[in-house]
Amino acid sequence: MDEPLVVARLRAAGCVFAEDEARLLIAGARTPDELDAMVEQRAAGLPLEQVLGWAEFCGLRIAVDPGVFVPRRRTEFLVQQAVLLLREDSVLPETPGPLARPGAVVVDLCCGSGAIAAALAAAVPDAEVYAVDLDPAAVRCARRNVPGPVYQGDLYQPLPARLRGRVEILAANVPYVPTGEIGFLPPEARAHEPRVALDGGPDGLDVLRRVAAEAPDWLAPGGHLLIETSDRQVPLAAAAFAASGLIPRTATSADLDATVLIGTLPGGSDTGE
Repeated sequence: MDEPLVVARLRAAGCVFAEDEARLLIAGARTPDELDAMVEQRAAGLPLEQVLGWAEFCGLRIAVDPGVFVPRRRTEFLVQQAVLLLREDSVLPETPGPLARPGAVVVDLCCGSGAIAAALAAAVPDAEVYAVDLDPAAVRCARRNVPGPVYQGDLYQPLPARLRGRVEILAANVPYVPTGEIGFLPPEARAHEPRVALDGGPDGLDVLRRVAAEAPDWLAPGGHLLIETSDRQVPLAAAAFAASGLIPRTATSADLDATVLIGTLPGGSDTGE
């Protein structure tokens, strides 16, 4: 199947970036039959990243299995914020800079494919990186991407007790779509990504509140919790952070249409205490 035919089939299926997708599919297929199967999967609505078996994230190729949440470009902003907090002077990925705290402990909750953990491990190689997810398929996928341990379980439950009070960066890309809005998501997300990775409860903040409530038990003094959210959810999300004893602030990126809520546990030198 030549490129114009692939483009035509993708465009007919409603793929907005048909030309770009066609090139990726052609490059990824080992045989004409495999290409035909991949084009059929994409035309049927399977996310491109699941068809290819990978997604680009923070300059890395992250393995993405069928049925696993696809890492979004906007989440790169959360990684950037985490790295800035870990390093004395750094901008991803051009100027690595020294670690402010050598051997810092980093935990990625609700890790999905492990994209955040993998990106942080690559950007801050001296860090001690752990990841957790409830979904067995996500855990299997993340173990292909994350150089450190990946645990299966509900939020903090499977983490080693020795990490309590030692975590410098706690990143959690929790589900934050309100239940009533799941039906408005693109069909490829609704049909091919796990609902547990999307549905955040009635106001989208159920999992965020649970993460924030237990974060002080795991964070080191001056450690940070970073969670991606939406602009309109910031007031309630910040209130949940504050209720757990964290000092909240918001970082935004217009380019990536990203909002990250950062909560700092008082007691470190960077909190002024």
